[in-house]
Amino acid sequence: MRSSLHHCVLQGWGAGYADIVKENKLFEHYYKEQGLVPEGEFEQFMDAMREPLPATIRITGYKRYPDEQAWHTNMSRKIIRKSPLLEKFHQFLVSETESGNISRQEAVSMIPPLLLKIEPHHKILDMCAAPGSKTAQLIEMLHADMDVPFPEGFVIANDVDNKRCYLLVHQAKRLNSPCIMVVNHDASCIPTLQIDSDGKKDILFYDRILCDVPCSGDGTMRKNIDVWKKWTTSNSLHLHGLQLRIAVRGVEQLAVGGRMVYSTCSLNPIEDEAVIAALLEKSEGALELADSSADLPGLKWMPGVTSWKLMTKDGQWFSDWSEVPSSRHTQIRPTMFPPKDAEKLAALHLERCMRILPHHQNTGGFFVAVLVKKAPMPWNKRYPKVLPHKHTHLTDDRYLYVLLDVVNGADFSLEVPKGASVAQEASAKQEGMCGPPPSKKMRLFGYKEDPFVFLTEDDPVFNTIQSFYDLSGDFPKLNVLTRTHEGKKRHLYMVSKELRNVLLNNSERMKVINTGVKVWSRNSDGEEFGCAFRLAQEGIYTLQPYIRSRIIRVSVEDIKVLLTQENPFLSKLEDDAHAQAKKMGMGSIVLKYIPNANNPAEPQCPIQLCGWRGKTSIRAFVPRNERFHYLRMLGVEVFRDKQGLGQKRGDGEKEGKEQVEDEVEKDAEEEEGAGDNETELDLENGDQNGSSKPKTEGGNKETSS
Repeated sequence: MRSSLHHCVLQGWGAGYADIVKENKLFEHYYKEQGLVPEGEFEQFMDAMREPLPATIRITGYKRYPDEQAWHTNMSRKIIRKSPLLEKFHQFLVSETESGNISRQEAVSMIPPLLLKIEPHHKILDMCAAPGSKTAQLIEMLHADMDVPFPEGFVIANDVDNKRCYLLVHQAKRLNSPCIMVVNHDASCIPTLQIDSDGKKDILFYDRILCDVPCSGDGTMRKNIDVWKKWTTSNSLHLHGLQLRIAVRGVEQLAVGGRMVYSTCSLNPIEDEAVIAALLEKSEGALELADSSADLPGLKWMPGVTSWKLMTKDGQWFSDWSEVPSSRHTQIRPTMFPPKDAEKLAALHLERCMRILPHHQNTGGFFVAVLVKKAPMPWNKRYPKVLPHKHTHLTDDRYLYVLLDVVNGADFSLEVPKGASVAQEASAKQEGMCGPPPSKKMRLFGYKEDPFVFLTEDDPVFNTIQSFYDLSGDFPKLNVLTRTHEGKKRHLYMVSKELRNVLLNNSERMKVINTGVKVWSRNSDGEEFGCAFRLAQEGIYTLQPYIRSRIIRVSVEDIKVLLTQENPFLSKLEDDAHAQAKKMGMGSIVLKYIPNANNPAEPQCPIQLCGWRGKTSIRAFVPRNERFHYLRMLGVEVFRDKQGLGQKRGDGEKEGKEQVEDEVEKDAEEEEGAGDNETELDLENGDQNGSSKPKTEGGNKETSS
């Protein structure tokens, strides 16, 4: 994108950045003294920090796209959003992001999930997950094989902030996975969960943990301009203890043989190497830093440092704990300094940590360390085992016992009472040992949420669904849930078998915000045609492998008609699809496109759309942005101004959208389009062609949709 257009755009739309004074003398003095930037490069480092961050996008990895899955422009997000010259490109980014086909994510933020080496059977915990870009990557890796609707693994994504959990839900929902659960806990004392294994209760230990902790964020100065004026050394001193407690809680829940990635968007050793060194020292050999130098070829990074100093906000330096006056002992802790013993220090291999500097490859600043668990933590008396293969299960009763949470991450001297059980641990949490109890009462399977209620195999709701869609015998009825105990079921969702296991065994200790993918919605007209539930587009790729009827095979031209016309007559379809539709009764249908390898000009990936067969017409039920996506794939122009395929938002709505975007840009990760979510196309004119239009009962009232 290096062009005269780029120059013109920068001239016209980048001027606002000049008004912000990007200077902080304390910051420069601190990082010059720390020596993290190679000799002679400090000015380049500072110049890069003052430049706007280039916009980067990542293509969803499991939808059979090309290998070049991440791209960056030479323009900032602000320029792309504000420039009239780039309006079409911006529309493309927003709608493709909303439909889950791309993620707008900072380049360095993509690194931690890649270093976790995810496999589809892994049980994964994302400890501080909002706003969710990395969570989306983890989900994509689980679904590496699109032909497997329910991978054996899952992602539990946690965040301490209840409101930010909904941003997380929004990010995750774009990917329509039955293997994600969003929970709301303080990561430093996230509860230990139980699962059933071969008829016995076991502790859930995770194969992979992402520990992307809250940090001072000075690596994000290129994007979060506020950091320039707010940065001070006391930020890192305040955060170090919390970061260490979260990391400790992570490794406690990691299976032996598992990997945990610790990451920050801060360059500060107090938040980075100091936390890792303290964790390694206290682990007494149970943890080691993995050498990840060969895992991301082409990535430029600086090795972790083995010496650093600490500075107070008034400019006073300390090189060792012994120099710190007792009056400062509450603010400054021994774990903030490097280990004194040179031999011990060398054995930690802190050089295996990775620090990414902005000027080396035009990115944000970032720190990442990969930890492998070789043995149980020394303060844990029992022995979790990693799942070496997806078919191996934990069976030993001894894993039922687990340590009470370590309340203070900087002090591991707590003795474990012999035989401390899961029940005791849960009871300790309820007594507030890990901070204040939640301000609102927890409800069954939820936190200010509707309950999650699993259906039984003989639930009467399956009677008509089974016969209408001719579900195959291996359809997992037990994985279907709803969000109400009483009254009519409005929506039916599905989760994977393993997440069902987690939900059923942890109702009292988990604050679940959202889980499952919607597969059916009740509609008022369907009953007279044989089934009161119509298919939901969100869950079609999960559900379709089990459906054996109500499928119409369509061509590229058929899809164009279905996605550009509101209620086309059946006769508008090509002969083959028309003949299939004529034989089919009214009601919900699957419109299925199967690629033809002999015609490479057409899309080479399968397309499945939810539809409705009316009396004389047919329609597709696809959210607007997904509709745009498929039309783009088929070469149809969908720029809204030119084609009228969507209404421009009113000024008020646009302002609200931009406020959402600006708010989210303050986060250390990328997310846009949160205000542009539509679950259905708003086609209000009804069906002039005689189609019976399904109406979803109860509207879209779910707080978590």
